[in-house]
Amino acid sequence: MSQIPTYVTAVPNGTEKGLYMAVDLGGTNFRVCSIHLNGDTTFNLTFIKVPIPKELMVAQSSQELFAFLAKQIEIFLKTHHEQHFEAHVRRRLTISSPDGYKDENVFRLGFTFSFPVRQVGINKGTLIRWTKGFDIPDAVGKDVCALLQDEIDKLHLPVKVAALVNDTVGTLMARSYTSPGKTGTVLGAIFGTGTNGAYVEKLANIKKPMTGDYDKSTGDMVINTEWGSFDNQLNVLPNTTWDIELDKASVNPGIQMYEKRVSGMFLGEIVRLVLQDMLKNPSISLFKDENSSHNDWRSTTSIAQQSGVYQQWGLDTSIMSVAAADNTPELSTLRQELESVLHIYSPALEDAQAFKAIAGAVGRRAARLSAVAIAAVVLQTGKMTDPSSEGEPIDIGVDGSLVEHYPYFRDMIYETLRAIDGIGEEGAKRIRIGIAKDGSGVGAALIALVAAGMEKTKDTADYLGELRLSAKRNDLTAVPEDSEATAD
Repeated sequence: MSQIPTYVTAVPNGTEKGLYMAVDLGGTNFRVCSIHLNGDTTFNLTFIKVPIPKELMVAQSSQELFAFLAKQIEIFLKTHHEQHFEAHVRRRLTISSPDGYKDENVFRLGFTFSFPVRQVGINKGTLIRWTKGFDIPDAVGKDVCALLQDEIDKLHLPVKVAALVNDTVGTLMARSYTSPGKTGTVLGAIFGTGTNGAYVEKLANIKKPMTGDYDKSTGDMVINTEWGSFDNQLNVLPNTTWDIELDKASVNPGIQMYEKRVSGMFLGEIVRLVLQDMLKNPSISLFKDENSSHNDWRSTTSIAQQSGVYQQWGLDTSIMSVAAADNTPELSTLRQELESVLHIYSPALEDAQAFKAIAGAVGRRAARLSAVAIAAVVLQTGKMTDPSSEGEPIDIGVDGSLVEHYPYFRDMIYETLRAIDGIGEEGAKRIRIGIAKDGSGVGAALIALVAAGMEKTKDTADYLGELRLSAKRNDLTAVPEDSEATAD
């Protein structure tokens, strides 16, 4: 796995305050938020969410995509922060800034970018590769913060991209800000359209070289695992004919093999491929009736030609949630969904039972594999055996449609944790898995706060240091520590 250092060296404790912006490019939607941190583990959130046009996911140039993102930021500012937008920037003269003024109305923005990047600073990182259906070749190898800042600047917006945030890091930060208890959150994980995890690692365990500035005093750093690409060689992951077929037809064959067995983007397609195979088999009577006597609805089952069962990505994972939730004797809710969504007309009870069993097997495998990743990180932190952590909950923040909306997904994770060596029944009781709602927004804001503090301290220190050195050379002794002159 990539195990990417994030340059974030501490998790919050719930007392942080301020107004920050965050944007989230995480998959099929783009979110723009402003977050007011109240300093008491609570926050106020304002946001807009817009779908990414399909053509921009595979645009000819990265400029097309990032120009669209910057335009959404402009629309958000005009709608929700008109006073900032109109005032733009109020500037105060100050000797402590090399430009001679301070940008006081400029929003510090945390950019949640949920794709593999090689991070070289808190607001610098180059794209390693696209995932989740995106494919814009000219963006690979470029600094994604600079790409967004360039388009923001073209629109003259009062926004500075202060922090590059992976959504899992944001989830970790947001959960730590809002979670109860004395100990910080150790892992932030996404189980949604894609899957990934970020955890707190000891600096002493990080062997790869790191450029750029970061705070070494905490002894920790958050690591973005990029676990979606775990075991691309398939040495240990389960593999079926349907996994092989899905991978071959994907935009990134041979990579993200763990993600292709766990994330919501792919689970529905696995179910569809299984169904398609069964439909081709003449000895299986799935969704077929010779006459109405074979169907408990006294009708005959038929599948429309335009059914999603016959089209790649035509079976959305959300129908798996319906199947898991429907425990009625006739499975009537699921059968109605098969009609209205997949155009499978008059499905028999046996058909719905078969669909429920297939979807359940695919979903349970995803949950069990999710638990393996959680357990691996918990064991790596040493919290299970650390005497100083004894009795304390091991807090995990999670986000994403699967873990939030798929029935019994967390139950199946806990079932698996209890079966894992080193965790067991007692260990599973200590692991507290909590939803970190708005993780990418709030977490990104918290990292922007950290970045703004680093930026202010460094810029002022660097400039004043140079100023004092210059003054010394000229035998000037009365250089103020940090004086300001206000100009109307």
